[in-house]
Amino acid sequence: MGQTGSLRRNLWVLVFFGGLISLLGFGIRANFGLYLAPMSADLGWGREVFALAIAIQNLMWGLGQPIAGMIADRYGTGRVLATGGLLYALGIYGMAHATTPGMFHITAGLVVGLGMSAASFSLVLAALGRMVDDKHRNLAFGVCTAAGSLGQFLLVPIGQAFLAEYGWSVALTLLALMVALIIPLSAAMRGRAEATPGAEKQTMGQALTEARQHSGYVYLTAGFFVCGFHISFIGTHFPAYITDRGLSPELGAQALAMIGLFNLFGAILAGILGNRFKKKNLLAWIYLGRAVFIALFVFLPITSTTVLVFSAAMGLTWLSTVPLTSGIVAQVFGPRYMGTLFGFVFLSHQLGSFLGVWLGGKLYDQTGSYEMVWWLGIALAVFAALIHLPIDERPTARLSAAQSS
Repeated sequence: MGQTGSLRRNLWVLVFFGGLISLLGFGIRANFGLYLAPMSADLGWGREVFALAIAIQNLMWGLGQPIAGMIADRYGTGRVLATGGLLYALGIYGMAHATTPGMFHITAGLVVGLGMSAASFSLVLAALGRMVDDKHRNLAFGVCTAAGSLGQFLLVPIGQAFLAEYGWSVALTLLALMVALIIPLSAAMRGRAEATPGAEKQTMGQALTEARQHSGYVYLTAGFFVCGFHISFIGTHFPAYITDRGLSPELGAQALAMIGLFNLFGAILAGILGNRFKKKNLLAWIYLGRAVFIALFVFLPITSTTVLVFSAAMGLTWLSTVPLTSGIVAQVFGPRYMGTLFGFVFLSHQLGSFLGVWLGGKLYDQTGSYEMVWWLGIALAVFAALIHLPIDERPTARLSAAQSS
């Protein structure tokens, strides 16, 4: 079994280090929404400038993810993660010193997005998926995803404190130093994929063709687009939406932290329930829950209480889609090319992120309101709930034959 066997014996050590990488990656990124209003005001930009940069970031993260997954599947995860951590840190440092919209779009958008694609939780999950047996895989995915939420809970208040104490330029520089810790942590995720039963003779191209022709993979990809739309719109625009309604900037940071805190429970619970119930049905309930939560939030008066309750409710569904979605990919197609296959599913997620964050800024600048985007989010959530129902979670015939032989 070689190196993979050794890594498997240290499963929870790997989950710990992978969780730290997810914690830093998600936690730092969750801070960006805090900077929309102050940077736009100080630099004299409309909100669309900042929103477009984050939209480009999401797009580059998505476009780079399948490529990073292919490289990691073939040459090893650790090196890819280290490279991503370096680009991520350089991009945030560049954000702190950008003086024109073009510079900001390159640093916050292009460089950070590419860095995130290579320092992504998706690669961490793919590496774990190859090292963890079927019995423990969903739980490992859930714990590692929950670590990203813990990062949001812990690091957003720290980012808000940096912003209040030092201003946005110094605060971003400090965040860049923090995210650079991904570089040494990536050494724990070294190693590359080995063949698994049923995949010994399958090429990467054949794996992609098999997935593309599987209707469940197509439905899963479409559903994950909606997840990206929700997370990116709320994560970027929610703090500004809160201050627009006359509430404090600190409440915006508390709301993002609350999302992260409750997603700790949501992600782990999704990992546990994924071993007991059909993952597609759980995903359908998650998206339906989002539709209900957003609708109630839109109808109810906006107060500190409703903001925090909504944040907690959304937190339960925030990243709980990740262990279930990635779990279906591994269950149906096997873990051998999971970095690549989940990378393309995640590309759809980031296309949704691009639309959500950009449309939020565009419509706000045109109408002075986020109302249309909230209602679009409700409609998309209902669509996502329905489209997961026909997914066939059974392993492909290729995997079933290999497992029975």
